[in-house]
Amino acid sequence: MDRRKFVGAAGLAGAAGLLAACGNQPGSQASPEATCNGESNGETFEWKMVTSWPPNFPGLGTGANRLAESITKASNGRLKIKVYGGNELVPPFEVFDAVQQGTAEMGHSGAYYWKGKAPEAQFFSGVPFGMTAQELHGWLYVGGGMELWQEVYAPHGLVPFLASNSGAQMGGWFNIEINSIEDLKGLKMRIPGLGGEVLKRAGGTPTNIPGAELFTALQTGTIDATEWVGPYNDLAFGLFRAAKYYYYPGWHEPGTGLECIINQESWNSLPGDLQAIVRLCCQATVMDSLSDFTYNNGKALNTLLREHAVELRQFPQEVLTHLKSISEELMREMAAESELMGRIYASFQAYQEIVRPWTAISDRALLNLRPDV
Repeated sequence: MDRRKFVGAAGLAGAAGLLAACGNQPGSQASPEATCNGESNGETFEWKMVTSWPPNFPGLGTGANRLAESITKASNGRLKIKVYGGNELVPPFEVFDAVQQGTAEMGHSGAYYWKGKAPEAQFFSGVPFGMTAQELHGWLYVGGGMELWQEVYAPHGLVPFLASNSGAQMGGWFNIEINSIEDLKGLKMRIPGLGGEVLKRAGGTPTNIPGAELFTALQTGTIDATEWVGPYNDLAFGLFRAAKYYYYPGWHEPGTGLECIINQESWNSLPGDLQAIVRLCCQATVMDSLSDFTYNNGKALNTLLREHAVELRQFPQEVLTHLKSISEELMREMAAESELMGRIYASFQAYQEIVRPWTAISDRALLNLRPDV
């Protein structure tokens, strides 16, 4: 980790720990015996973190490593975390179960992977045509979203934190041209979460495949297309060698938040100052990861276009309009499925109504002034 980044994250976490450890902090559910009461008893903890990412994979795996390192250093070694990439301890899509069962105390993954276990969780990762990274952070940190996320995970014995954000993603790699709505029908595509459900309703066949298997699946024709993250990660996997067309924008994930989940009993066992360090290190790592993705996506896109002659394509407006209509219908149906889902959707919508006018005359207006690529 870059020294300046660590000093900033550790300093923020340390200061917050001193100020917040003995207070009643949102998300803190430690028992009275575990809180600091002005000082710590010096107890140490050794935790395991399992992830859904290949070990040390750029942006995703390295983001999990960075979080673990920050917590370990900021706590002066009182909370040591060892990271296990996908398949090193558990398979990539078993992170939720592993943390819930106590096989590992922490997990690093994407909330949309758990739609079969907690369908509401998908709202806290990537909603098609939804919020940008900046907007999502605002909803979670100050708009009531985090409290709802905690409510979703509580019955599963888990405590969630936002731990990363990839920013806007790409639409994906395709071996079939997308010129109209008809081209979506029968399309076999790796796409998880709500985006996958939207594609299914458009006539496609979504599937979820761990990242390490994407290249082979695309190359052998098991799938026709795949989304992954963006140029940074796509270049690392060499997906440009397995597909012809690179489509944008990433309508399905406009600002994807990734999670750190913690076993509830393990969380309760931490004294208040260590809880504060975990909380603040997660928050600092979100900004660190978004900065990492933004910079390296730009570099990687340049490499893909100039060195590998990748054919960049924009989805036709007809296709995007159709997918957006399906997405809005899906959201309304989900909101009617349960009282909790309805409250999450209402909060999500109310927050968007507040920030959209500002986004329109600030970020969007300024971006429109920039020259075309």
